[in-house]
Amino acid sequence: MMSLKLQVILGVILFLALVGILNMVRSRALELKYVLAWILCDLALLIMVIFPQSMGGLSRLLGISSPMNMIFFLGFLFFLGIIFSLTVALSRTTERLRKLAQSVALRFEKLEACDEQGDAVQDLPADTEEVSR
Repeated sequence: MMSLKLQVILGVILFLALVGILNMVRSRALELKYVLAWILCDLALLIMVIFPQSMGGLSRLLGISSPMNMIFFLGFLFFLGIIFSLTVALSRTTERLRKLAQSVALRFEKLEACDEQGDAVQDLPADTEEVSR
């Protein structure tokens, strides 16, 4: 059983973490789609801190012998979910970067072809730094 002092300390820490996460989303330092799992985890932990007997009931419901084993199991599942979602995001970003690099290469090829023909091209950037902006 958790002491009241420990419950208050953990509750304040989890609440401050939630406020910090939401503030970072509000200031666009983090995207909501990547933070949603952390917000849900924070809220679940906050509920378990406020109602510590819920850990025992949930572990019995899931057939897990000890509430501590349940916490480790749920933590493991949480991190697997985070790793999977980051892998999906990385794959999407890699694909977008590949398409962007191909698009830039095609634009520069067209620019060089126009320069060789002597045509003036006004709307294409002169160097790669302007493209990356």
